[in-house]
Amino acid sequence: MLVILSFIGVVFTILLENRNPVKAMAYILLLLFIPIVGLIVYYYLGRDLRKKRRFTLKGSKDEVLFAKYWQSQRSEIEQMQLELRHAVGNKQELSAMLLNTRQSILTKNNRVKLLINGEEKFPEVMAALRAAKHHIHIEYYMVAADDVGNEVTQILVEKLNQGVQVRFVYDDMGSDRIKNIPAILKENGASVYSFSPVLVGLYRNANYRNHRKIIVVDGSVGFVGGINLDDRYINNGKHDLFWRDTHLKIEGDAVNLLQLQFLMSYRYCSKEVFPFEAPFFGRASTLTGTCFTDIVASGPDSEWPMTMSSILMAINVAKRRIRITNPYFVPTEELLTALQIAALAGKDVQLMLPLKGDSFIVQHAALSYMKPLLAAGVKVFFYTRGFIHAKTMIIDDNLAWVSSVNFDNRSFFLNCEIGVLVYDKEVAGKLDRVFDEDLLYALPVQETRWNKRNIFKRFMDSVCRLLTPLL
Repeated sequence: MLVILSFIGVVFTILLENRNPVKAMAYILLLLFIPIVGLIVYYYLGRDLRKKRRFTLKGSKDEVLFAKYWQSQRSEIEQMQLELRHAVGNKQELSAMLLNTRQSILTKNNRVKLLINGEEKFPEVMAALRAAKHHIHIEYYMVAADDVGNEVTQILVEKLNQGVQVRFVYDDMGSDRIKNIPAILKENGASVYSFSPVLVGLYRNANYRNHRKIIVVDGSVGFVGGINLDDRYINNGKHDLFWRDTHLKIEGDAVNLLQLQFLMSYRYCSKEVFPFEAPFFGRASTLTGTCFTDIVASGPDSEWPMTMSSILMAINVAKRRIRITNPYFVPTEELLTALQIAALAGKDVQLMLPLKGDSFIVQHAALSYMKPLLAAGVKVFFYTRGFIHAKTMIIDDNLAWVSSVNFDNRSFFLNCEIGVLVYDKEVAGKLDRVFDEDLLYALPVQETRWNKRNIFKRFMDSVCRLLTPLL
């Protein structure tokens, strides 16, 4: 009787929340066919706390904080938007959307460097950390106490002993191999916080993870992308699996936006507020480049799913070609339709996914989307060299996207995520060449052969797809 009453109460709650009907139906069916498991899954993962107290205050404060920063830069914004329109045409509409919703402020004086795999990222990161003079800010989903994590810790301790301020935010669920790194940093004077600790209030914190990867050094150098602080991303023979990923090093005014996003996360954890002034914020007086850049962040406190909206709009403004790489492809109906329409309109839409994923359900769910994509003319490739974890997109020859964002509901609506839009032919061209190199290790999916797959595989894909609203 208790289970029946709980079942009725949960179904009633789901209906009152007016959530996505597909997602609501998925939870109701799970409760109907596997009641006990369904109640547990809903209790830990299904309840929508985004509008409740824990994020309402954070969201309102973030809005005020960002509005102040927006006002401080307002005099230059309109002129830069005009320059961007002249440089990239209708892709400026994407930046205008982000500006109108106060989600990003376009910056121009930037130097952006593409970093492929841990072999290119970590030497740059270590050098930047060693050069720090005033502060180091780190916000990561996954930090492991391995070769990379221990080297970063050693450098941070050295910098702390030199008087450099260190602020460190890590996701408590993602960093399950962090071991004693937080204790070591705290002992040496760093400010260390775990984002939504899972051992305290697990019922509230299983969702809403901090999936971002951000480093800011002295307010002048920033790193952002898909590579965690983990030595599995270095292909040096230590691990059997080849790991393909992409990251960015940014110098210039865009670092202010990375700094802002870090400090908002840090304030959520620490309640500490920072002024918009040096040395945390500044202008890149020595850079004269014109690498236009937007920083796009989203989280459970966001009014709009801006990372998804940015990806969607980027697809819509493409004129000739769209190239997407993502490890977890469980798109919303809006994104699936956008890709199909782009292909049907004659645009060259290319999608690269891992041949073998690291999640059985997500991998099979992703495969269920291949048939409608192939039917519309989307070209799908499976990467075979190892696991491709990059979350990138290239639009035509002048827009690049590098992010922490997966193509799934969790990244779009539940996690704290961050991505970078670079309106620049040089950066887009380099990312384009990397895509071409990845194609050398990829298998094209043929529609006729795909449709002849055995019924067991297709059935498994379809069953896993039923769970996609919950992923």
